[in-house]
Amino acid sequence: MASPLLQEVFAGKLIGINAAYNELTGEQKVQIAASPPAHRPAVAVQYCRALYLGFLFDCIGRQKTYFIFFSLGLLLYVSIPSLGQAGSLGLFVAAFGLILSMYGGGFATVPAYLADIFGTQMVGAIHGRLLTAWATAGVLGPVLVNYIREYQLAHGVAKAHAYDVTMYIMAGLLLLACCAMRWCDRWRPNTA
Repeated sequence: MASPLLQEVFAGKLIGINAAYNELTGEQKVQIAASPPAHRPAVAVQYCRALYLGFLFDCIGRQKTYFIFFSLGLLLYVSIPSLGQAGSLGLFVAAFGLILSMYGGGFATVPAYLADIFGTQMVGAIHGRLLTAWATAGVLGPVLVNYIREYQLAHGVAKAHAYDVTMYIMAGLLLLACCAMRWCDRWRPNTA
């Protein structure tokens, strides 16, 4: 989602012209898709994840790290529409890079966190269920995002703003995840 969103929000600016996405020719859209800024969020992920994830886990613990993931993710998702409207390409790419690194980092470290919560004997069963839910979200999430985008476009919203509602929904889901994490912590089984 990051690359198409970046292309539609910054449009002609990615290739050095001042034009909205709808004003571009087919050739210019191909140039935008092939331009380095269109792929920066994915590249930024590799650097961000390597720099801070291990440090956070070692220094503050898994639960606090996940709380930071959810809280910071919420703030970043809420800020993305404003960063796009302000025309801040660097901050926009950095926000998506950080979001993607937290997604990958969370995926990589969740077995250890599950072991902390439920004990090592339960990790296999719970991790399997978590991966099933994650896969379901991986299928339904893009469908929902595309539906909301198409609905926005059908109702006259400019392409550069068609993802704004989606960003706020994602922030709301992260708020729910943060609350659920806090609620589940109260009911943590004693694994000691």
